[in-house]
Formats: sequence, structure tokens, C-alpha cells
Amino acid sequence: MITLIIIAITVFASITSMDNHSLKNKLVFNAYMIHHRKEWYRFFTGAFIHADWMHLAFNMFSLYMFGGEVEREYNYLFEGKGMLFFILLYVLGILMSTVYSYEKQKNNMYYNALGASGAVSAVVFAYIILFPTQKLLFLFLPFPIPAYLFGIIFLGVEYYLGKRGNSNIGHDAHFWGAIHGVVFTIILKPSLISSFIEQIRQ
Repeated sequence: MITLIIIAITVFASITSMDNHSLKNKLVFNAYMIHHRKEWYRFFTGAFIHADWMHLAFNMFSLYMFGGEVEREYNYLFEGKGMLFFILLYVLGILMSTVYSYEKQKNNMYYNALGASGAVSAVVFAYIILFPTQKLLFLFLPFPIPAYLFGIIFLGVEYYLGKRGNSNIGHDAHFWGAIHGVVFTIILKPSLISSFIEQIRQ
């Protein structure tokens, strides 16, 4: 339910801002504006707007594919607090995926970022911790692989590409969002570490 609400809000905000450059400029993540003009809301609003339809569709499809399962498992594991914890997973995923870029770009007025990919990465990696042996299809492989192996490959690729730079894709946001998804879920349920290890050993 929360997943669908997030998708609906994001789709509405993204469509509204795509042809409204003034609104997009007001909402986009810009570390310089946050640091120098104290527009703290930009830490979060940039995650609800997207550059184009393809960007929006890819992120929302990914969120739809993984968010429902994570939401259901959170509700099972944490009972009455599952909904709150899922919201925190997503919202803090937005924040944690932008902190690194904020520190790196806070004096660069020309750096902008937008899109939900950091928060979506948090949800995907929460899924990986919860269901490490589920098979996932990696973009460049013709066959599905276990979720934990997908996670290792994803982190390695995003870390490398983030360090290399020279890209319009937010690799740092993907990497730190993913780390947040893992750490946040384990903090909530430390026993998931032993469960994760046991599952991948089988």
C-alpha cells in the first residue's frame, strides 16, 4: 500500500515538473543551494522528480517490483511498526543517498541531481537482505542469479563508476542508498545476519 502511494506521489510530481522548469529547479537536489541558502528540503524533493519518462518508468518499475515484497515482510517482522519502518527505509534512503554528494558538491552551484534511484536502491537491498537466494535478472546477464550475488556485483560496479566519475548517472546515490537499505534493515532485526548467512550456505 505504501509502495503504491509513493509511486503515485512520485509520478504526479515528476509529470508536473517535467515541462515546468521553474518548478523542477526549485525541487531538484542542489548541494550548493542547500549549503549556502539553507534550502534543506532539497535533500528530499529531488527524489520525487525525474528527468524524463524513461527515468521515471525505470525507477517506479523497480520500486513496484521490490517494494511490495519488502513492505509485506516488514509488516510480518515488525507487526504494528512495519509500515512506519518501511516509510523510514525509503525516506532515510533518500537522505543517505544524497549526503555524500552534498559533502562533495556543496560549493558547486552547477551540480544538480534528481530521481528516486537512491531510495529505490535502499528498498532493493533491503529485499536482498530479506531474500538473499531469490533469483534476480541482471541487466547484462542472460540468466538470473541469486539476489546476494546481484548485490555484490551491483555494489562493485556502482562504486567503481562513482569513483571514475564523468557520468550523468548518480552512482554514488545508488551505492549509498544500497548500503542504507542493508544497514537499516539489519539494525531493525540483527538476527537477519545469521539468517542471511544460513540461506546462502544452503
